[in-house]
Amino acid sequence: MSDRVTGGLEALLAAFAIGFALKIYFAKPKAPHDVRYPPGPTPLPILGNALAVDVNTPWLTYKAWGSKYGDIVYSRLFGQDNIVINSEKIARDLLEHRSHNYSDRPEIATNELFGVDFNTAFMRYGGRWRLQRKFLHQSFREDVVDNFRPMQVTKSHELVLNLLEYPLDYPKHFDAHSGSVIMSAVYSYDAARRNDHMVGRAALALDIILKEMRPEVAAVFTAFPFLLCLPSWLPGMRLKRVSPLARQLAIENLENPFAHTERGLAAGSISSCMVADHLLELDDSDGDSAWQKKAIKESASTAFGAGTETTASVMMNFILVMILHPHIQEKAHDLVKSVVGTKRLPTFQDRASLPYVDAILRECLRWHPVLPLSIMHAAVESDVCEGYYIPKGAIITPNVWAMCHNEEKYPNASEFNPDRFLNPDGTLTDDTVSVVWGFGRRICPGRHLAEASLWSAMVCLLAVFKFSKAKDETGSEIEIEPRWHGGITVRPMPFPCSITPRNADMDITALQHLISVSV
Repeated sequence: MSDRVTGGLEALLAAFAIGFALKIYFAKPKAPHDVRYPPGPTPLPILGNALAVDVNTPWLTYKAWGSKYGDIVYSRLFGQDNIVINSEKIARDLLEHRSHNYSDRPEIATNELFGVDFNTAFMRYGGRWRLQRKFLHQSFREDVVDNFRPMQVTKSHELVLNLLEYPLDYPKHFDAHSGSVIMSAVYSYDAARRNDHMVGRAALALDIILKEMRPEVAAVFTAFPFLLCLPSWLPGMRLKRVSPLARQLAIENLENPFAHTERGLAAGSISSCMVADHLLELDDSDGDSAWQKKAIKESASTAFGAGTETTASVMMNFILVMILHPHIQEKAHDLVKSVVGTKRLPTFQDRASLPYVDAILRECLRWHPVLPLSIMHAAVESDVCEGYYIPKGAIITPNVWAMCHNEEKYPNASEFNPDRFLNPDGTLTDDTVSVVWGFGRRICPGRHLAEASLWSAMVCLLAVFKFSKAKDETGSEIEIEPRWHGGITVRPMPFPCSITPRNADMDITALQHLISVSV
């Protein structure tokens, strides 16, 4: 092909791309005459406000916009309407009180690329989503999760054993703990205490997907889907280079644990769990069992992924703040010791007597929320809120970070202070920081299971270990400069620390004995 023809084709493609982008940019519908769009930063042609957003910490950008423009901010990301909600009150008004209009999700082009288009959390609102949501709700509603408590206690004990034997591997232990809890609850799969293959593959998949699928990056490919046709070796196409492995892992995590439960059911060796219970209830009288079985498999994989990442991330927050605030750690330990003593480990029966541990848990959720922007919603139809126009199909971004750092509700919000969740008489307040679990019909169905797992793990660690700064070869403490991984979820990056048993005589045999008298 001649250079002239090649150049002509390149010019034609460039003209098509520019024309397509301009068409999207100028497709913004006009607001009705009696309302207007929410205020917000001035967008650039084609790019919108994309360059003004810090892709590593977009919640901070959105919070700064909120300080300037108000609780509802209008922005554009490559031609897409993006309504940022910085107020808990407005978020509840829209996403809960008007949930019929705001329970949808935006179309994200990269979901299929990464093989997670089946995921309940990212799925568009409709019959398929409702069926999956039903299975999740029935399995993890508040009056059911107490059945998982013995298993959760066992997994907390395994975590304590892992930390005693290999304290420097604490991030891996938190992943193993959270993954083993959800694998047991969903699939009746008893994961190995360390280095379980199935849990490890899931952790690898989540590490790739949650880092690469950040909304502000995915927005480029959603607005301009033809970019997904470009070869992966081009600059800026990292998503296409990592997506094959992510898709392969997503399929593994969808199929393999489910197959384990099916085999166990056939052999009669499986105990009650989400998948087994729903498979046993399948009714083929209407010929719909295949569709329901598919929904069970997909919702189970969703629970597995969501439960693993969030719990491990909160535990990382917990260790970090215990080290940064030793007086809080010592107060919590002393309270646990006064209630439990030293001859056994804490159990759920002790929870009512230890409100301070619950206060620490809530503050860990609030201080650095794992999902700082929740998961985006979408407007089914045009709407008006506080006099501002919200167009049909607009992305609705709840800025959970801003809600959790609202100075009116949480004075000195950047400080870690569990006392903000305690009444003067020492009882817990009514504030459960529920915004961190989402809103309306899209609220996390596994929140009760996750919260119980976190409490059990935290109280056991407080009873056994002391967490402090690591020391260098001269004996000087190594200062911690907290940094966080960015993505859909956020967790602290590993930091140097010292994890030592409070009892100097504690070894693996002594700990195993302590565990044996605690169950």
